[in-house]
Amino acid sequence: MSTRLFAFVGGNTGEWRVLRTHTIVGAPLPEAKRLALVPDSLVSPERAAASWVLRGITSNERYVLRTEKEQLTAKQPGLNRPEALCAALIPIRKNAAWWNLQQDERRRVFEQQSQHTEIGLRYLPAIARRLHHCRDLSESEPFDFLTWFEYEPAHEAAFNKLVAELRASPEWQYVDREIDIRLQRQPASSPPSPRDAAA
Repeated sequence: MSTRLFAFVGGNTGEWRVLRTHTIVGAPLPEAKRLALVPDSLVSPERAAASWVLRGITSNERYVLRTEKEQLTAKQPGLNRPEALCAALIPIRKNAAWWNLQQDERRRVFEQQSQHTEIGLRYLPAIARRLHHCRDLSESEPFDFLTWFEYEPAHEAAFNKLVAELRASPEWQYVDREIDIRLQRQPASSPPSPRDAAA
């Protein structure tokens, strides 16, 4: 995908099967069985009629220093690794108090108080990540950020630890809506896994 503008389409079609959806805080999303991640320009009328469509654009890292960016780039794996059969989509909205802070104040909360980048670096390269900004499109978008993660099944415990550390940080005091959507890469024609059949 060469575009910077993406759509996450929750409905009945898509490469990713929704395993579970957990509302951390705020209003939930309507139920969806599958998720498609596509360039926004490819959202067809049929997909637009899905349970929900969340849009975001990739952009520069807002609160990291050059040295931190270089560390992230050196360790960050690419998406779509064949062994990364698990994924998570975590949409987040921050409250007005966050957006009323100046850029340097948000940087202090993000890094100096919460060590957001330092925490993330500890879980690379096991977990691939891409951040999508929603407010760059419109302040009326339902979320401010959409973070997409991909990882191998063996690294699920590490991913759970990563998000637990972030949620315990001072930065998360500014979050007023968050949903944790866990997914498994599975084409619609694939048979259920033994674990699914036993459920």
